Amino acid sequence: MAKRDYYEVLGVSRDASEEEIRKAYRRLAMQYHPDRNPGDKEAEEKFKEAAEAYEVLSNPEKRAKYDRYGHSGLRGGEDYRGFENVSDIFSHFSDIFGSAFGGSSIFDDFFGTTTSQRTQKKTTGTPGSDIKITLKLTLEEIATGTTKKVKIKKYNRCETCNGTGAKASSGYKTCSACNGTGEIRQVSRSIFGQFVNITTCKNCGGTGKVISEPCPTCSGDGRVYGETTIKINVPAGVHDGSYMTLKGEGNVGKNGGPAGDIIVVFQELPHEYFTRDGDNVIYELYISFPEAVLGTEVEVPTLTGKAKLKIEPGTQPGKFLKMRDKGIQHLNSHGAGDQLVKINIHVPKNVTAKEKELLKELQKMPNIKVGD
Repeated sequence: MAKRDYYEVLGVSRDASEEEIRKAYRRLAMQYHPDRNPGDKEAEEKFKEAAEAYEVLSNPEKRAKYDRYGHSGLRGGEDYRGFENVSDIFSHFSDIFGSAFGGSSIFDDFFGTTTSQRTQKKTTGTPGSDIKITLKLTLEEIATGTTKKVKIKKYNRCETCNGTGAKASSGYKTCSACNGTGEIRQVSRSIFGQFVNITTCKNCGGTGKVISEPCPTCSGDGRVYGETTIKINVPAGVHDGSYMTLKGEGNVGKNGGPAGDIIVVFQELPHEYFTRDGDNVIYELYISFPEAVLGTEVEVPTLTGKAKLKIEPGTQPGKFLKMRDKGIQHLNSHGAGDQLVKINIHVPKNVTAKEKELLKELQKMPNIKVGD
């Protein structure tokens, strides 16, 4: 079964902060913790799945690798553990879990906390959405990597107002919902104490100001829709269905909001000669019966041009000959796969009378005849 996207597992966006990722993992860990779900195998699997996602996304280096190449860019035990059991998770995250939900564990604000203040970082405008595109690649491009220029239509920052959406500095007024603070505070009481919930004002997006006179170019939106050319540096060794993320290259947000990402999904085009097997490529070579018996030297296509291949005398049909390092470069690593040449014997459907006569004579020869 294919692995789920780690961001989907934790229920966070791709631009989530470290704290947001940590809180999301804390929530899932509490929900699926084995002490709360005794004997529930499904909950245990989700508990392990969340731990694996957190292990990758909480590490900046691993997260960057995952953001660019997805699961195919990670290398098993080097980048994620693939936890075997719950005890393994507790051992690996001992500094997070503490002891049985207590102490300095991630569950502190769930058990025993009497006062909590939750804050949200102020943001300007509304964040822009992501754009997903499919990039078609030949095996030659995948083998060595390539650079592509692609035209896309997206929302770009309005140059007239620099993305603010306002006509000029006089085009703003104080937000009436938050009185210019950019925050909405809500106080609630419970048997555990007083809780102060602070959220960003939705009316002004946390700026404390709203537009009174919109920009004539973008009508107050802060962005305009148009065609843009982007450059995509494709690394060697990507696979069909894998993807890379171009941070901040997506749709610009409204009223100066941060841009989303462009998610580039790679599609491998069928090849005229080769089929792919991991980082190896397979080529089907047809030779004549005399060539198989006597041996020969033939010219075969490779991903980088033509190359000579020696066929030894007595080569059997179905045998694979290896051309080292003629395959696809390994993703994010040194070295390359091989080109595997499968030998097939060409059997003609039509022969001349002379050829038929020679074949009948050949058929009688002791080293040619099969069986008695």
